[in-house]
Amino acid sequence: MSKEKLNVKKTLLLSFGFFASSIAWSVYNAYVPQLLEGFISSTMLIGLVMTIDNVFGVIFQPVFGRMSDKTRTRFGRRMPFIFIGLPICAAAFTLIPHMDNLWSLMAVLIIFTFVMSAWRSPVVALMPDITPGPLRSQANGIVNLMGGVGSLVAFFTGGILFNLGGFPLPFLMSAVMMMLALVVLAVFVREPKHAYEPEEEQKKIKGLKLDKDEKKSLLLILFGVFFWFTGYNAVETFFTLYATNTLDMSPGDATMTLSIFSLTFLGFAVPAGFIGAKIGRRRAILIGLAGLVVLFFPMIVMTHVWMTRVCLFLGGFFWAMVNINSLPMVVRLSGDAKVGTFIGYYYFFSFSSQIVSPILFGWIRDVVGHYRVLFLYACIAFALAMVTLFFVRHGEEKPDQANASQVLEGLGD
Repeated sequence: MSKEKLNVKKTLLLSFGFFASSIAWSVYNAYVPQLLEGFISSTMLIGLVMTIDNVFGVIFQPVFGRMSDKTRTRFGRRMPFIFIGLPICAAAFTLIPHMDNLWSLMAVLIIFTFVMSAWRSPVVALMPDITPGPLRSQANGIVNLMGGVGSLVAFFTGGILFNLGGFPLPFLMSAVMMMLALVVLAVFVREPKHAYEPEEEQKKIKGLKLDKDEKKSLLLILFGVFFWFTGYNAVETFFTLYATNTLDMSPGDATMTLSIFSLTFLGFAVPAGFIGAKIGRRRAILIGLAGLVVLFFPMIVMTHVWMTRVCLFLGGFFWAMVNINSLPMVVRLSGDAKVGTFIGYYYFFSFSSQIVSPILFGWIRDVVGHYRVLFLYACIAFALAMVTLFFVRHGEEKPDQANASQVLEGLGD
């Protein structure tokens, strides 16, 4: 049995990078559409502007992830991208609510979204760089928990600040929190020794070439990522319209109902990592997808508000099983020298789904004329993801890996 155990303190500290990213995107998505509405009357054009970050994510995150793999500095591979990118994003964020015309606002938004895409893959790569392979599901649970806390801080604190001082205060608060997160990373997080070794040495440590079966598994996992984010993104984007049109809920009640799903995901993020380590990541993901299909299928015809809330409450648990265990499967196939590249692949497929899904479901809804098809659409997407996962044969750790009790020992470090 491996003696490796999760360093919970170090994992929490490196999670501040994801925490900063989550705060920024939560405030961005909450308030930028309202700022754009002051300059643009077309909702479609506002939506088009709001997809810029997804387009940049698809194009640039794999590029910068690969660049970080090849970077060699005394600060490590990932930190230079974070040290440069995060302050630029914080500065741009403080400017966003002060732009007094569309062109200046668009210029700042483009700078912000581009630079965010430059440091997202490197900051996510810190977790697998620092965490041993058998413990990455558990560590990813902690990282996502911190990301969820960042979103909650953005929504609740940002909402209070908005009521006190309008748009500038939530953006300023987010910029300050981003810079504090950078200080935590700079002071407390050190990249591991292998990050400084020449690439040829890393090749000796862990081979970079995947065999035919490993490549097949990688592609199947990535298409699974595309399909399950296709289903999730449609529900996240259109649930309020579904609820107001089919369940006669107010927009406020619909938003609070959807938040149940997010809160249970947050509460189950860490346990989902433990479960994935115990029973296997692939099996945990399949259980999660199956659970989502079982819960969402009755919602096609469901008219009871409280039953809908119960299904969403349970759905958050199953979504955690899927989301928390998927990235470690991709990284398991990367080897130490290509973690950033493979994280870029992961984001390429997940961000592609976020571009395709709203358009595809919007077209389907226009054809059928009602929103009940939303959960049928999601179930089909989750079922397609299950099909891809059935044929995956790689992405797990070896059987002599650390178990949950060894992770708990890390709490005492």
